[in-house]
Amino acid sequence: MGASESESIERWSVGETVALRYITRDNKPGMAWPATVVRDSEELTALFIPAGATYKKWAMAPTIGADGRSLRRLDDTLWRRDTLRLMYPGAHHSIWLSWIGKAEERRLHCYYINLEEPFRRTPISVDTNDHTLDVVVEPDFSWRWKDEEEFATRTAQGVFSAEFAAFARAEAESVIARLEARQSPFCDGWESWLPDPAWACPTLPEGWDKLAATVWERRVWAYGEMAR
Repeated sequence: MGASESESIERWSVGETVALRYITRDNKPGMAWPATVVRDSEELTALFIPAGATYKKWAMAPTIGADGRSLRRLDDTLWRRDTLRLMYPGAHHSIWLSWIGKAEERRLHCYYINLEEPFRRTPISVDTNDHTLDVVVEPDFSWRWKDEEEFATRTAQGVFSAEFAAFARAEAESVIARLEARQSPFCDGWESWLPDPAWACPTLPEGWDKLAATVWERRVWAYGEMAR
């Protein structure tokens, strides 16, 4: 990103509400979370999703349309834990921190390395999509892979290209190396971060589902013909 492009971005203010949207393969908004802006800079966009916020999640059972076809639908669902998502421009991952409890009983539940598309900005949202493979990091910095088998199956089925699958795993391993070296963000004190008590529980901004989705320019490389 050049200097002029960076300077042209209209940054959000701390405390603003935005949508975090997962964009489907047919380029439509899918799962979506309301989030409060914690930081929005050239290096980092940090978003907070509090426990109890209502987000949009794919229903377990599909709806059957008039033509008899199975249709996915999004249901209102309550988010379970206070979660801070650290998102880095151009990165193929974000790092989450989640907590259990409130006030004096609040404690870090885990870090979470989430493999995903590099995020894109709209006036009211950040757009990305999940890449299945994740790494769960305990408060003591021990870690384990999550959804490895599902990731391998999707790769074998052609949901992800073999080249992209290798790239995604290498991306995760690079973050694990930073973790084991206690480099940023694992040394930045985020585990002690607290939300502003004056913040209201965010709700999805009006028009989150109508605003045209931004499209990842490398989707065909990652998803092959499924992205066309």
